[in-house]
Amino acid sequence: MRQADRDGNGGARRWVPEGGGIDELRREAPGCRGCELWRDATQVVFSRGSARARLMLVGEQPGDREDLAGEPFVGPAGRVLDDAIEEAGIDSRSLYLTNAVKHFRFERRGKRRIHEKPAVGHITACRPWLEAEIAAVRPSAILALGATGARAVLGRSVRIGEVRGQVLEAADDPAIPVVVTVHPASLLRRRDAEERRAAFRSFVADLRRADELAD
Repeated sequence: MRQADRDGNGGARRWVPEGGGIDELRREAPGCRGCELWRDATQVVFSRGSARARLMLVGEQPGDREDLAGEPFVGPAGRVLDDAIEEAGIDSRSLYLTNAVKHFRFERRGKRRIHEKPAVGHITACRPWLEAEIAAVRPSAILALGATGARAVLGRSVRIGEVRGQVLEAADDPAIPVVVTVHPASLLRRRDAEERRAAFRSFVADLRRADELAD
């Protein structure tokens, strides 16, 4: 049975199976036509990790590598994230990784596909999937990676610098604590080596903070 589009907002809601577990959500996601991004993307990129994870990480959208592989966080930003998870001493098997938007939005320049930030409409359209993921996994805490991830989890726009370090509440379940941090891709854009190391240490600290809340 499909979940009815009760709120009239359209988007992905009509494709999200009501009360579905993670396996069912993953099976149904490729058929989603909640926004136009599916037309140009190679495939849907849903999630990876344990359906019984203590800690859920929510990023922005898949990148070029993820779009081709069909799995989130397998590109350069994913390697930064993996390094940070290891440095934080977190068991990766206790994590569930997903994105606010499940299809790759890009601008084509010759043979290259350049990442283009999702619009608010894409975040809104895709949000029923995230709502269903949170309901299915029931994580003890959520770490939102970047402004787009934060908007999807909190249901509102925030400035990372203003809320970083605070314990916030998930929009769909105020009982789930949320920590907001930068997206790991932002660390790759830092040219100065010392600044990059400092940013990495701060990122690891945010991971540890979220992991502590998930205990």
